[in-house]
Amino acid sequence: MAFEGLADRLQNAIKKIRGSQKVTEDDLKETLREVRMALLEADVNFKVVKDFIARIKERAMGQEVQASLTPGQFIIKIVNEELTDLLGGTQSKLMVASKPPTVIMLVGLQGAGKTTTAGKLANHLRKNGKKPLLVAGDVYRPAAIKQLQVLGEQLNIPVFSLGDQVSPVEIAKQSMSKAFSLACDTVIIDTAGRLHINEELMGELKDIKKTVKPHEILLVVDAMTGQDAVTVAESFNNDLGIDGLIVTKLDGDARGGAVLSVKAVTGRPVKFVGMGEKLDALEPFHPDRMASRILGMGDVLSLIEKAQAVFDAEDAAKLEKKLRKEEFTLEQFLEQMQQVKKLGSLESILGMLPGMGNISQKLKDANVDEKELDRVEAIIRSMTLAERRNPNIINGSRRKRIATGSGTRVQDVNKLLKNFEQSKKMMKKIKGMNKFASKGGFKLPFMQ
Repeated sequence: MAFEGLADRLQNAIKKIRGSQKVTEDDLKETLREVRMALLEADVNFKVVKDFIARIKERAMGQEVQASLTPGQFIIKIVNEELTDLLGGTQSKLMVASKPPTVIMLVGLQGAGKTTTAGKLANHLRKNGKKPLLVAGDVYRPAAIKQLQVLGEQLNIPVFSLGDQVSPVEIAKQSMSKAFSLACDTVIIDTAGRLHINEELMGELKDIKKTVKPHEILLVVDAMTGQDAVTVAESFNNDLGIDGLIVTKLDGDARGGAVLSVKAVTGRPVKFVGMGEKLDALEPFHPDRMASRILGMGDVLSLIEKAQAVFDAEDAAKLEKKLRKEEFTLEQFLEQMQQVKKLGSLESILGMLPGMGNISQKLKDANVDEKELDRVEAIIRSMTLAERRNPNIINGSRRKRIATGSGTRVQDVNKLLKNFEQSKKMMKKIKGMNKFASKGGFKLPFMQ
């Protein structure tokens, strides 16, 4: 999980003073030393860390503690505010052209994930009411054009290509006419990368920029490259001029230093982050929410937004009626479980809840198996329609058949049926579901 190591270190550093009624200068010095070490180990730029610690120290020593906070809480408040500011302060949104189409140019080194990110960005913009056109401008990397065309087919988004024998500048130029003819309001140009920054790469990108005058030039960098990502961002910004960054693979074991350093070093904000391989795994970057997650304060707003995008209020209201009439079946149980899986891994969901630091270790300690949902799904799918709708008919022989069909044990089938009955009883006791659903709320399915 992104930032997990940094989050653990920072949370441990401030845990000692969290509830302290009195914080001495030595306490503050020790805490800031731990914070500094945590940031450096996360591969954050040394100068950025030095300035960050200096600002916290200046504020902590120079302000009176608010009456509603303990000294420990006050210092945590300062750390949270400074970390938010370090990450960019506020969300930086994409510029939208007053006269369509809005032209977005993706640049970066080879291997950063530009082509996949182009598809993810197009998917994100379409979900937000835009009509994008993808442009295959990488004529050098083998299969880059084909890859973008496949992504376009999967997403049902048009892709403009002139093959690999036409110059990228000409492709970008002609894509404007194509966008007008298709009434597309957004053009996303995928450009070629190199293994390293060179004059040829920059020259070509400058020519494309001069020809189509993009409203946004977004640099795609791989979070796994650490400080190299910041160096690349600095070079592209100095030579080409970028408007923001998209950081990919932030869901991996990246230490996160690039995201923490890049705004301070380049002055350019992170606008999106890639949080997985799926085409919907691109998220707008919210500095305040990320700072809150790093400090173990959760990110409930993002969790709610994810849930509202997945769960349908009308379906929730129908589910409530079925519960009241005692008509809730394993069929609905399966549907709800599949919706929850769309939210992401259990680790990523829990990571958005306050106080859930070191999620990986907590899941291990609690013996929570991510594959449990897959086993439950396999068991339900091995049932007949009649069995799903009326679990009461599932006798011993049926349980054995279901276990064999799902590759599980009879004990697993028994456990599921028992938990299902307990969940039905629990959900019947929940009040106000209809009122919540009518406000556009969401329902999480029954977890063990």
